[in-house]
Amino acid sequence: MRSPLANQVEAVLFVAEKPVSRGEIAKVVNATPRQVDVALAELAQGYAGTGLRLAHVADDWQLITAPEQAAFVSAYLGADRLRVSPASLETLAVIAYRQPVTRAEVEAIRGVNCDQTIYTLMQRRLIEERGRKETPGRPILYGTTWEFLECFGLSSLDDLPRALTPEGLVAAERTGAVGETP
Repeated sequence: MRSPLANQVEAVLFVAEKPVSRGEIAKVVNATPRQVDVALAELAQGYAGTGLRLAHVADDWQLITAPEQAAFVSAYLGADRLRVSPASLETLAVIAYRQPVTRAEVEAIRGVNCDQTIYTLMQRRLIEERGRKETPGRPILYGTTWEFLECFGLSSLDDLPRALTPEGLVAAERTGAVGETP
């Protein structure tokens, strides 16, 4: 049996249309951030082995479908499985590991024009604009979204596989997280 506070937090997350910060949850349910942490841990434990998961990036929390249940949800919604071309997957990987990143930086890594690929990824809500870089021309910075995490069955960007350099060394850590603005 769950605590009343865990039930309140669950109700807020259930109706939220976007991720909710721990501070916002605390304010809504009239609890301290520490009490909310305990309630979130209680919910996460309670969802183990169910069709739901509690996902978070930084301080933002969201109730999501368990990745292993995605096929059933897609069948119910009539949605086709998200198909991503190799070019889109390469571009998405660069953005996920290097975010926030400009289109020119992605193109420098991939060696090809990425205008259409970035447009497609934005239309599918896998990436989003994260502001502008403080350089001449003020290019747009891109980063991944919550939909990206859901699509690939990740709870946070920390769940991404470690990237290796051509020499086999672990590559540098990412510079941003979902929802962060540079």
